[in-house]
Amino acid sequence: MIRDSIQGKAWKFGSNVSTDSIAPGRLISLRSNPEEYAKHVMEDARPEFAKEVKKDDFIVADRNFGCGSSREIAPIIIKLAGVGAVLAKSFGRIFYRNAINNGMLIIECDTDQIEEQDELFVDVKNRVIKKINDPEFEMPFVLSEKEVKIINEGGLLNYIEKYNSLSI
Repeated sequence: MIRDSIQGKAWKFGSNVSTDSIAPGRLISLRSNPEEYAKHVMEDARPEFAKEVKKDDFIVADRNFGCGSSREIAPIIIKLAGVGAVLAKSFGRIFYRNAINNGMLIIECDTDQIEEQDELFVDVKNRVIKKINDPEFEMPFVLSEKEVKIINEGGLLNYIEKYNSLSI
């Protein structure tokens, strides 16, 4: 379920962060234990991330976040690690659908003005991102009602089971 707002710290990443960096391939045997796999999320991109990320912190990336293989476990372990949302200029197409289908909030936006450690306030209801220490900063974003409905149900399968329908 998407809350009306989320507040947390920004963790900056660059462009082309692959699903192999998100969910390390050498640990793929952990995919049957997502909670354990989440303890290693982003380990290849930033070794300290999984140990230091706090509930509702944000992954903030440049372009093409989640590119590469269609590793469905990638958004699942990001969510299980407690990340409130992933903000990026763009996402790998398959990652984007896997994230929404698994109930992970992802937001396409211009991330250039967000710095490492910025405290962010994401107002999901009004579709705007704010910085806690910069009252002037407001960045609107788009999130479709269809995506909100799927995420609010915890993913596409839960949505289909609840409403016995694919129509949204």
